[in-house]
Amino acid sequence: MKQVTVAIVGAGGRGRGYASYAEAHPEKARVVAVADPNSIRRERVAEAHDVPPENRFTDWRELAERPQIADAVAICTQDRMHTEPTIAFAAKGYHILLEKPMAPTLDECRQIVKAVKDAGIVFAVGHVMRYSSYWRMVKDVIDSGAIGEIVNVLHLEPVGYWHQAHSFVRGPWRNTEESSFMLLQKACHDLDIMQYIVGKQCVAVSSFGSLKHFKSSQKPQGASARCTNCSVEKQCPYSARKIYLTGKTAWPVSSLTDTLTSESIAEAVENGPYGRCVYECDNDVVDHQVVNLLYEDDVTGSFTMSGFTPMIRRQTRVMGTRGEITGNRDAFTVYDFLTEKTSEYDSSVQSADGGHGGGDAGIMKDFVEAVAAGDPSMVSTGPDESLESHAVVFAAEAARLKRTVEDMADYR
Repeated sequence: MKQVTVAIVGAGGRGRGYASYAEAHPEKARVVAVADPNSIRRERVAEAHDVPPENRFTDWRELAERPQIADAVAICTQDRMHTEPTIAFAAKGYHILLEKPMAPTLDECRQIVKAVKDAGIVFAVGHVMRYSSYWRMVKDVIDSGAIGEIVNVLHLEPVGYWHQAHSFVRGPWRNTEESSFMLLQKACHDLDIMQYIVGKQCVAVSSFGSLKHFKSSQKPQGASARCTNCSVEKQCPYSARKIYLTGKTAWPVSSLTDTLTSESIAEAVENGPYGRCVYECDNDVVDHQVVNLLYEDDVTGSFTMSGFTPMIRRQTRVMGTRGEITGNRDAFTVYDFLTEKTSEYDSSVQSADGGHGGGDAGIMKDFVEAVAAGDPSMVSTGPDESLESHAVVFAAEAARLKRTVEDMADYR
């Protein structure tokens, strides 16, 4: 296959992650441009990939105004900054890898889908779970008929207590108006993977959830506004000192500062947003939520997302007429009702290939190969699949807010 050239728009964690595929597979992909207003992040990607100075941009618009300089673009900006660049780059003829979620509203998602279809480009949304070895192995077992017809799916996203505090209480996805609601940002992955393994359209959805704990009414007596001068900090599991002042610089600590010295990390905890008391932030996204789903042919599904867990793997049970699959991303078992025997499957070796159980590398592999071949069907999270799973997410949030059962026909 030919080498595919890629521009990175948004050089944060996701942008760097996708760009790293080109470092591991230079024969398949090469990063030739980068756009980000943050000079440290922009130059970090640029230097790693020898991007020429004239292709280092402070704003994606500067790149979009130029004649097309790459085969594809990976758009990894914040949630509310997806629609405009996607439409602009599609019109220029770029193939597009768009980080999830597609957009903060269903109408904007539809605009994106129309734009990429009109352009006739390869388009993939970053639902990386579909591209991991684990989920592909699970899907293969299901499609083989080993557990018969699917009847019910239980799926748990254990967000993790400190991850909830980091990203969704103190961090950039804490507030619906600034980013998006919790189910869309964190769990559109999960409703998409349920759609993928069930293989049928969702018919109806209901949901319950709230911001129960991370609010001022739950603040312990004697707690202060910041963890660095709090008398009860040592008894708080969400202490910023406990989470960040560990001597490590990997994520989530890498979110605090671009320089990552012990001094800059300490200063960020002392004065930055990540040092705030979790009960005194401007967060409004839920900290727990359940979603009930009815699919075609009376298949049912139940999804739970909780910020009150250890940081562990997603847990899934797929119940069929002839057996059951139980798994946790690294491995799964298949129990056969007829033989009453259990078969074990291990995907941990493949899962070690990059983030999200190998999904980050997997989506880049499929996307790059699809661009090289000019074949949009080679990606499994194209415009139609992604619009469908996003519609379910928006319906579930409406059901939570209105306490209704939403008919998916109203969202298509």
